[in-house]
This record gives sequence, C-alpha cells and structure tokens, in this order.
Amino acid sequence: MNTSSLTLPLGLVLLGLGSSLSAEMVDTNAMAKPDPGPAASVLVDDPAPATPPPRPDPLESKLAFARDEHLKKDLAVATQTLQEILQTNAPVEIQRAALYELALVTEDDNMPIRAQQILSQYIHLYPDDPSTPDILLRQGLLFRKMGVNNLAISKFYAVMSSALKLKLDNLDYYKKLVVRAQTEIADTYFLDAKFSEAAEYYNRILHSSDADDNRELLNVKLIRSLSYLTNQVETVGKAQNFLTQFPKSNFLPEVRFLYASGLKSLGRNQDSMKQVLLLLQSQQENVSKDPATWMYWQRRAGNEIANQLYKDGDFLDALQIYLSLADLDKSPDWQVPVWYQAGMVYEQLQQWQKATDTYSQILGRQPELAPTNTSPTLASLMDMARWRQDYIAWAQKARASTVALQSPAPPDTPNPPGPGAR
Repeated sequence: MNTSSLTLPLGLVLLGLGSSLSAEMVDTNAMAKPDPGPAASVLVDDPAPATPPPRPDPLESKLAFARDEHLKKDLAVATQTLQEILQTNAPVEIQRAALYELALVTEDDNMPIRAQQILSQYIHLYPDDPSTPDILLRQGLLFRKMGVNNLAISKFYAVMSSALKLKLDNLDYYKKLVVRAQTEIADTYFLDAKFSEAAEYYNRILHSSDADDNRELLNVKLIRSLSYLTNQVETVGKAQNFLTQFPKSNFLPEVRFLYASGLKSLGRNQDSMKQVLLLLQSQQENVSKDPATWMYWQRRAGNEIANQLYKDGDFLDALQIYLSLADLDKSPDWQVPVWYQAGMVYEQLQQWQKATDTYSQILGRQPELAPTNTSPTLASLMDMARWRQDYIAWAQKARASTVALQSPAPPDTPNPPGPGAR
C-alpha cells in the first residue's frame, strides 16, 4: 500500500469524499425516502446562527483603559498609554480624544504649563471642533490658577468670540457659555481686588435674562464686591433686597453679616446691632441646614460688630451682642473670651459689681480646664480675669477711703457746763 495517500491535504481528502458521496446519492435516488419524523421539524425550526459581535477596536480599548487609570489616579500609566496612542496612526476621533485626555491628566499631575501647551496644540489641530469654547474656558481657569489673571481674562473673552464664530446650533448652550465666561471674568477681577470692575460685571450679568439659573449666587457675589467699596449705600440696598428675595438661601448668614457691616459703616449702629442679633438668634431649623457655615458667620458677625461698637464707645449695644454671643457655645474655649469682653464693658459702664461677678464666672470655669490641654490664650485670660477682679476690689476700697478723707469733719460740740456753772 502506498503511504503517500495518507498525506494528502485536508481539502483534497474532503473533495474526494464528496465525489464518492455524490455518486452514491445518484445510485439511490429512486429509493423511497423514509419519514423524517419529529426530528426533522426541530431542525427546520432552529434559528439561524447569530452574527458574531464585531471585535473591539484595540485603540478604543486602550483609550478606555487610559481613562480608567486616570480615574484611579494612576497618572503615570495613563500618561504613558495616551502617548502610545498618539504615536500611532489612530483615527482622528481617537487622536483627538487622547490628546484632550492627556491635557486633563497633565493638569491633574500638577503640570499646568505642560497642560496649557497640550490644550493650545489641541485648538491648533482642531480649530473647528465644537468643544473649542470649553477648551478655552479650561485654559482661562488654568491661567487663573497659575496666577496669570490677565491671560485668564483674555481666554474668557475668547470663549464668547469662539462660540459666536462656530455658530453653534444649541442656542441655550451658547447662552450658558457666555454667562459662564462673563462670570469668570468678574470672579477674576474680584480675586485681583478690582472690586469696582467686578461689581460692574456682576450687575451686567444680572440684567440679562440668561442669568436666571445663577441669580442667587450672582447677587451674593455682587454684594461681596460692593462691601469692599467705600460707598456702602448700595451694599445695604442690595443686601436688604436679597434677604427679601431669598429668605431660605444658604448664603443668608453671610449676607446678613455684610448687611450689618454696611449699616455700621453708615453709622446706623442700632440697625447694625439688630441685624447681628437676628443672625445670632436665627431659628434652629435654619442653622441645622449647614451648622458649620452658620456658626462661622454668627461668630464673625458678633465679634466684628461688637468690637467695633466697643471701640466707638457704644457700650450698651456691644454688651448686648457679647451676651448673645456667649450662648452660641457653652465650652470654656468660647465663653471665657466673650465673658471677658463683657466684663470690660461693665467696667466702662462703671457697673463694678456686674464686672466682678463676670470675672468670678470666668474663674469658676477653671476646674474644667486640663493643664496640659489649656491654650496659652485661655490661661492668660484666666490670669487677667483674676487680676481685674482683684483690681476692682482694691479700687473700690481706695475710692471708699478717698471719699472718707474728703468728707468734711463734723463741727466740734462744746462740753456741757459743769456743776455750778453760770
């Protein structure tokens, strides 16, 4: 037997087998066909085999992997993967997405100059890309973060001109983009302490109907800017309108503080004091929304306004605020300094007994203080309270002695006449 026939290619073997089968089928064609039975119907009803899913593009998978590594903060792996994609002949869409992602990774890697270079390259390569305004906005924010505010402002202006040039179909998106760019310009002026320019821009935005979504925050920023200017009349007016228009705002404590400060600058001490007391006595349901924010503004408003009133000699109004401040926090770290200020006010009012009682109240908190955890400031206040209490006691004795010495002596009473006197 020739063994060479065993080494025929598989295709030829199948071809020969097929020819043999064909001849046999011709010979048996006249034979009766058996009933296929139920099995035949099952074969007929079987669906056609599904089309296999397309194989994923390896470059798209690589881009997805880079984005995942970016989210995981593995910036080195993300950077290397993106650079590998950019060195290939990838389709334009993948190149574009990889370049933008590389800019974001570089920015997160604290390399702002390199990130700016990549973003500039993106705009150069894809000048008509619909995302160009967003890229310019990101560049502006990055320049501001770098402290180059003049370049930041120029980029924010470019956002508006580029969006107009591209003639974007989404008009709502364009309007929001313009408002965002204008707001960033105003914010940059504010950070540069150019409060007049910032206020002018915030006012301009608020006069546009496109700012409806951000009207509350824009009003707060406007009031902040105005509060730094010398004319406080507008600050007071805007703050008063805000409290009426947004009574449940999260910015309510800050605005009330700015309102009180503006009133104080205008010499309206009583009105200022009332606003501070309203802030200190705010309903618990308001404070519970954001207790840390409310506590901050309550303490700041109370301290600043009360101290200003004290310096101006308005001791009664200052005292009222100090006493309300003391109720905000029962800890000695908070109450001791506030009580000490109240004691000083009582001294200015020459209410010596109340001053002494206040200093005694301070010294009564001494057992609560652990020597190892007491701050130097609190320990110093304890010593000063003790000294002032002793000083008041000494001064009262000295005054009593002075009064006694200055009192006129009673007139001499003549001796009664003795017996036999005429």
